[in-house]
Amino acid sequence: MSDNRGGRMVVMLGTAFETRGGIAAVLASWRAAGLFRRWPVEYVETHCQGSRMDKLACAAGALVAFASLALRARAVLHVHCASRASFWRKSVFMILARFLRWPIVLHLHGGRFERFYAQECGALRKAIVRDFLAHADCVAVVSERWAAWVRSVVPEARVARIANPVALPSSVPLVRGGARIAFVGRCTEGKGIFDLLEATAALRRDIPAVQLECAGDGDLAAVRRRARKLGLGASVRLAGWIDPRQRDDLLAQCSVFVLPSYAECVPVSLLEAMAAGCPVVATTVGGIPDVIRDGENGLLVAPGDPEALAAALRRLLVDRELACRLAAAARETVRQGHSVQRSLEDLGRIYADLGVRSGPARSRDSAPRLQETS
Repeated sequence: MSDNRGGRMVVMLGTAFETRGGIAAVLASWRAAGLFRRWPVEYVETHCQGSRMDKLACAAGALVAFASLALRARAVLHVHCASRASFWRKSVFMILARFLRWPIVLHLHGGRFERFYAQECGALRKAIVRDFLAHADCVAVVSERWAAWVRSVVPEARVARIANPVALPSSVPLVRGGARIAFVGRCTEGKGIFDLLEATAALRRDIPAVQLECAGDGDLAAVRRRARKLGLGASVRLAGWIDPRQRDDLLAQCSVFVLPSYAECVPVSLLEAMAAGCPVVATTVGGIPDVIRDGENGLLVAPGDPEALAAALRRLLVDRELACRLAAAARETVRQGHSVQRSLEDLGRIYADLGVRSGPARSRDSAPRLQETS
């Protein structure tokens, strides 16, 4: 099946590459950096965007592809999953992998997994989740706080950190003028969008020229209604979902980036803003404090506090020297800890420990492809 000198191959499960969100962004970064050339990975899409029928068809196709690979290969199963349906959908494949005696890498994404376990699972489902965490040969997490949480639930879990990777632009503007605030993510209550609208309304009293640009899907009609109620009018622009080039342009031009979420792991959008040299404001949730050190490479506020959010944004819009210093430190944080190459090296060590040898798979039919760079 593979040309990796008799070692195991990797069957990787995840969302379609063209979907939106953090998992797709991580996978796209790995692919662009040469994941499929470095390791014998067969990629199986278990989820896609579209109608319910589209998603069911994708899941069914994934089972067929998995069965075909199971008949032909010794493999390691690498599962990218978040909470809720994502976890239960992947659990079917993990059960099959255990039957096949394949090692399993359970890669946790999404900031709501702790809440999913604590508040949305009854006793039986909690036991099932713990069983999968305990029997995985590696539970991959994106931050040390998430590693500590996994160990608090399953002390015997074998946990490894793989930092979310982002590309580092070669040249970025660290000195930024204007009063343009950028938000990239789903425009929902859980992402703090309504807190951000209130903070923007408060900012307008001191900085009348402030502009808020929101890039992402979600309940845009509700956001528009709240913006009108707060009298923001033309001060808020809802761009909808934007492509990577538009996102890069926004991050290169904005005055400050903000992510006032109520739950996160380590959001890729935040890392992309840091890499782009943006001064950032974020909340003290999930793995964000593992990346942002308040006053050193960004500003942190508690979630659900529009007044504190407005104060932090005001500091960066008024104190340009502070904004420039924090932005430079944020970019260095990404360079040192979140480069794509370092992420691939960490992943490679896990694969090697599980018997995977470097080199591409012979059959690449199941791996979605774009041009890979060296």
